[in-house]
Amino acid sequence: MTAVLPGATIGIFGGGQLGRMMTLAARTLGYHVIVLDPDPACAAGAVADRVIVARLDDVAAATELARASDVVTVEIEKVGLDAMAAAAALKPVRPGAQVLRVIQDRARQKQWLADRKFPLGPFWIARSADELGDARRSAGLNAFVKSATGGYDGRGQARAGADDDADAVWRALGSSPCVVEQALDLDSEISVMVARRVGGEHATFPPALNHHVNGVLDWSVIPAPVSDAVASEGVRIARDIAEQLDVVGLLAVEMFMLKDGSIVVNELAPRPHNSFHHTELASLTSQFEQAIRAACDLPLGSTDSMRPAAIANLFGDLWLQGVTPRWEEALAIPSVRIHLYGKSPRPGRKMGHVGAVGGTAEDAVTLALVARARLLPTR
Repeated sequence: MTAVLPGATIGIFGGGQLGRMMTLAARTLGYHVIVLDPDPACAAGAVADRVIVARLDDVAAATELARASDVVTVEIEKVGLDAMAAAAALKPVRPGAQVLRVIQDRARQKQWLADRKFPLGPFWIARSADELGDARRSAGLNAFVKSATGGYDGRGQARAGADDDADAVWRALGSSPCVVEQALDLDSEISVMVARRVGGEHATFPPALNHHVNGVLDWSVIPAPVSDAVASEGVRIARDIAEQLDVVGLLAVEMFMLKDGSIVVNELAPRPHNSFHHTELASLTSQFEQAIRAACDLPLGSTDSMRPAAIANLFGDLWLQGVTPRWEEALAIPSVRIHLYGKSPRPGRKMGHVGAVGGTAEDAVTLALVARARLLPTR
């Protein structure tokens, strides 16, 4: 029997806002939670039983986490593989190190997807400034150059044309391997979330439609207002990737919808994802509860959407110059909720989100954006 039943202790690599929301879901189900995070004031610390303060590649700390837990999972993919192996020697670690090894490195991730014939836009892997120059010339105008490791939320990325200084771009991205992606003729961006148990049982949320600003998710809505054919194809691709990776836990698959009607895979995330925070409002089972169920090998919950819902992210800029957001103005909209992560504000930092439900996806997005705008102080 692989199930870890309520009353047991779950260990989580990472104590950010995703870990915080996973912990709250675990608490509801009756579990205890220990998180490992380098920040003693991490977001999950306020709700977890204990925080082990250490780097995510600390083998001794990972061993301590596993010894104190009945099962271990992740809220971030940047976990040291040796640390994961040390934990896995003692307790089940879900998802396993083989999943993170593929996903942690963009170049390895792209090649893994390409080798298995999943749909991708044209890409090149560059391991030197010269190779970067060659790749950009092949990619053409306004290619995306992304660090193979370490980047997120628009960081570790650059736009570069065929004539840009390859040495300068190489140095700006840390003089380390990177992926060059050809600019695509995009229509929109969607994501699909798959939950998967030890034996392969899976449950998939309907696709979410996402809108980014400067490479960072600004708002998202579920179910995505796309055709049944697009939704079905997105779900099929995500399920196939989760199966071939042998994910136990969650897998978010970000995809681009092109103007010719085709879909290509962008990136993978083996954890809860910002583009599915609205499942707390829209779905019978939230992504966070599903993450706990999957890690503990419990039956997965229904992913049916009860109503359209959207979220709009709140960034630290909202608190600049000591301003207090006008919470009461946003909450005056009956169908709006606010979720804050308990983090100290700084520019560009995700501090929380506004959620809203509506009669249609478009209505939900409009309400979320109106509510966010109401938070701004009047001039």
